[in-house]
Amino acid sequence: MPAFDTGVSGDARRLQMQLDAFLAQHEDGLIAFRRDLHAHPELGYVEHRTTQRIVEQLTAVGLRPTVLPKGTGVLCDIGPAEGPMVGLRADIDALPLMDEKDVAYRSVVPGVAHACGHDVHTTMLIGAGRFLAQQAAAGLLPGRVRLIFQPAEEKPGGALDVMAAGGIAGVDRVFALHCDPRVEVGRLGLRVGPITAACDKVYVKVTGPGGHTARPHLTADLVYALAKIVTELPSALSRRVDPRSSLSLVWGRVSAGSVANAIPDDGLAEGTVRCLDDEAWHRAPEMMKALLQSVAAAYEVEASLEYVRGVPPTVNEATSVQMFRDAAGQVIGEDGVVPTPQSLGGEDFGWYLESIPGALARLGVRTPGSTLEYDLHRGDFDVDERCIAVGVRVMAATALTALWEGQRPTGTEAVEGAALA
Repeated sequence: MPAFDTGVSGDARRLQMQLDAFLAQHEDGLIAFRRDLHAHPELGYVEHRTTQRIVEQLTAVGLRPTVLPKGTGVLCDIGPAEGPMVGLRADIDALPLMDEKDVAYRSVVPGVAHACGHDVHTTMLIGAGRFLAQQAAAGLLPGRVRLIFQPAEEKPGGALDVMAAGGIAGVDRVFALHCDPRVEVGRLGLRVGPITAACDKVYVKVTGPGGHTARPHLTADLVYALAKIVTELPSALSRRVDPRSSLSLVWGRVSAGSVANAIPDDGLAEGTVRCLDDEAWHRAPEMMKALLQSVAAAYEVEASLEYVRGVPPTVNEATSVQMFRDAAGQVIGEDGVVPTPQSLGGEDFGWYLESIPGALARLGVRTPGSTLEYDLHRGDFDVDERCIAVGVRVMAATALTALWEGQRPTGTEAVEGAALA
C-alpha cells in the first residue's frame, strides 16, 4: 500500500501523473525563478528581494504567506487546520563569495553568490508549495503543510528566529533537502541518525610575564605554553568522550609575539569544535574549560576561554527518514534512494530536530557522467537544473506521506479499531 494511500487503489500512480502534469506546465518557470535568485543573491538577514519574490510566488496561487518579524524569511500554511501538520524547510541566504561562473545568470552582486544551493532549495519549496496548494484546493490534503523559507542559515541564527516566531509550533515533523554535488541528479541520499555535525567556535587567550628569550626561566615562556595548549587540548578532549561522537577540536589561527628574541606576554588561539553526538556537544564547553585550566596551570600561565555556540548536530529521526524513503521510492524509484555519509559541516536545521522529529536528505545535483568537480562553498558551484523537478517531486510526496501516516491510528486507537473490526 502506498505511503500516501487514501484507501483508493492507484493513488501513487495518480500522484505521479499529477506531478508530471504540474511540472510539464511549471518546470521552465521554476528554472527561470532559480536563475533570477541566483543572479541576485543576498546575505543572511538582508534577503529582502528574495523574500518579496517568494511572497509573489505564493500569493499568485491564493496562499497567504507571512514575513518573519525581522523582515526576511517567510512562513506559509497550506491546507485545513485540522489533522496533522508537516513542515517543509528551505534556506534562502547566500554566501560572501565571488561568483566565478561564466553563465547568463551569474551573480550581479559583487562578492555575494549562491554557492551552497539555497536558491535551488528555495525554488524546490516554491514548486512543492504550489503543487500542494492545488492538492488542498481539490480537498486532497488530510492536514496542513507549513512552508518555512528560513533566512540566515549561513550566519547561523535563522532557525532560531523561525522558532521564536512560532514557526514550528504545532508542527509534527519537519523535512528539508540540501544540494549534494557528489550525488547524481535523480538520486536522494538518506541517513538515519547524525548527518551533519555541531559546529562551535572557540577563542583561547593566554597571558603571562614575558621577557628576553635568553632568560626563559624568568618568564612564563608563553609561546611554549600556548603551543602545549594547542597540541594537547584536541587530544585530551577526544579522550573524554565516546570516539563515535567524532568530537574534534581544530585550530584555524594561532598568534603570539612580534619578534624572534622576545617572549610575549599574551597569545591567542582560535578554532572550531565539531561533533556528531548531541550529548557530547552539550558537554564540550565544560570539558574544554577544565582541560584548558589544567594545561595552563602546568606552565604557570593564565588562560581564558570564550566558547561560542554555533549549531547542534543534525540528527535524523528513523521514522522520518523512512517517510523520505517511501515517498522517494514512489516518485523517483527505489533505485534512486542511496545512502549518504556523515558530514562534519554545520547545518542549523539541527535546531528544529532538537524540538521535533524530522530529517534532512541530500539531493543529487550532479550531471550524470560529468567529470566536472563542484563542491559547496566554492565560487564555481552550480547544479544540473533537472534537480529542481526531482526536488519538487520528493518534497511534495514526502509531505503527503507524512500527512497520511499522521492520519493512521496508533497505540490505543489502533487496538480499539482492530477490536471494532
